[in-house]
Amino acid sequence: MSTPDDTLQHVHLVDHPLVQHKLTLMRKKEASTNSFRTLLNEISMLMAYEVTRDMPMQEVEIETPLETMTAKVIDGKKLVFVSILRAGTGILDGMLTIVPGARVGHIGLYRDPKTLQAVEYYFKMPKDMQERDVVVVDPMLATGNSAVAAVERIKVLKPKSIKFVCLLTCPEGIATMHKAHPDVPIYTAAIDRQLNEHGYILPGLGDAGDRIFGTQ
Repeated sequence: MSTPDDTLQHVHLVDHPLVQHKLTLMRKKEASTNSFRTLLNEISMLMAYEVTRDMPMQEVEIETPLETMTAKVIDGKKLVFVSILRAGTGILDGMLTIVPGARVGHIGLYRDPKTLQAVEYYFKMPKDMQERDVVVVDPMLATGNSAVAAVERIKVLKPKSIKFVCLLTCPEGIATMHKAHPDVPIYTAAIDRQLNEHGYILPGLGDAGDRIFGTQ
């Protein structure tokens, strides 16, 4: 399935060699749970660099060992990382390493195995979302149904902006997300070939949640 060029305009492919190298190691079926988790944490930190590139800054006055100067800082408290449970936790940890001052929200969603639609079971966000920039994190943008549902819930709170970060996606997931939320940019390390009949990305890396937590 191909993806129209206009749909890809809002997709940011993080193709840094370190990201791609670590992603290849994660794809291997023999990668252990510990190895998979560690690599995901490292990739998340690298992707955070790209995702936060346009973060607003403010100037503050500081003292260096030699003199007073005006320097720039970010306000991490204005940023909210929203993890789509459960697998989003794997990306969240790496992002928080880079921006420890960020607030955290959680959305609990599971995919109905018959309909492949997202079913919500948990929703908890920081206060004053109207003043905050949101980064939604989930390792896989596959059917796109969970991502669409999560962003819909967040938009009700009227944040300043929303971005979506995933490790892998595919043309079907991008198209679903773009149709529902064309204003939300997608950051990903890879755009894989397609979905299979069970809604898994091919060639993919399997079920991210199971590989992060060692479950089946």
